[in-house]
Amino acid sequence: MFKNRLTKVYRHKSKLAARQKIGCYRIYDHDLPEFPLRIEKYEDQLYVAEYLRHHQMDDDQHQTWMNETLDLVAEVLALPRDHMHCKLRKRMGHKEEQYEKTGEEKVFHTVLEDGLKFLVNLTDYLDTGLFLDHRTTRKMVREQSAGKRVLNLFCYTGSFSVYAAAGGAASVCSVDLSKTYLQWAEDHFAINLFKDPNKYSFVHADVLEYVKKLPAACFDLVVMDPPTFSNSKRMKDVLDIQRDHVGLINDVLRALAPGGKLYFSTNFTRFQLEKEKINTPLVKDITRATTPFDFEGQLKRWCYLIERPL
Repeated sequence: MFKNRLTKVYRHKSKLAARQKIGCYRIYDHDLPEFPLRIEKYEDQLYVAEYLRHHQMDDDQHQTWMNETLDLVAEVLALPRDHMHCKLRKRMGHKEEQYEKTGEEKVFHTVLEDGLKFLVNLTDYLDTGLFLDHRTTRKMVREQSAGKRVLNLFCYTGSFSVYAAAGGAASVCSVDLSKTYLQWAEDHFAINLFKDPNKYSFVHADVLEYVKKLPAACFDLVVMDPPTFSNSKRMKDVLDIQRDHVGLINDVLRALAPGGKLYFSTNFTRFQLEKEKINTPLVKDITRATTPFDFEGQLKRWCYLIERPL
């Protein structure tokens, strides 16, 4: 059953990926209840994560099941087992950090997306460093960035920032509370040869506080992809995106120049945008328009284009 399903989706998605010259894409995400796996291809490497579940197997039985499953995946995808990176992916609770570190050794693989280089880590963190579901939105940002002052809030590893720089942005500012991810973002700029310190800056800050202190009309294009919840000790307040999104968006609108654009996204599945409280009538749901082929029918995030009127 699993082999048939994996063969079918891989045949379909690999053809679409080849046609679009995409080397990093999601193949499978818990399609069958009996096989709660996420499988993503990063060129010649494979990320395989098992979702935490209550199964009836003891440790030995589970290990046997996993080995047989991975052998099958290797067979269908024609990739050797030593190119497969496996981990247990548990649902994050409100008391935990969004990005969970799962090991001490850091192993990076360089991959290409749209002609740009990115460092992915398939072993040491819960997430790989490149959110595949934002692929289409990144291209939109690149197309909109020429000559613009760009701000990337909750920048993670800076992929949106790299795309903005590649699009000819006049300046790109990347902001995050994690020094680890800011350094990762700087590394992404370095390997793509974007090295002008007068144009590209990296700010270690609590975004909730940072946006309140921004001067009016100081940016033309903003990307904001906040965590659903964060209670980091380095933050002054707790972030709850459903509760706090209106304040965050309105603070960003104040910092946007007239005609400026905000790309706002969240992976909180029950999110409800309080549109009537946002200080602009120019709000467009672009979730469907930004859904890549490998996430159709399975996308668990929302995306909006919010503009400040001229």
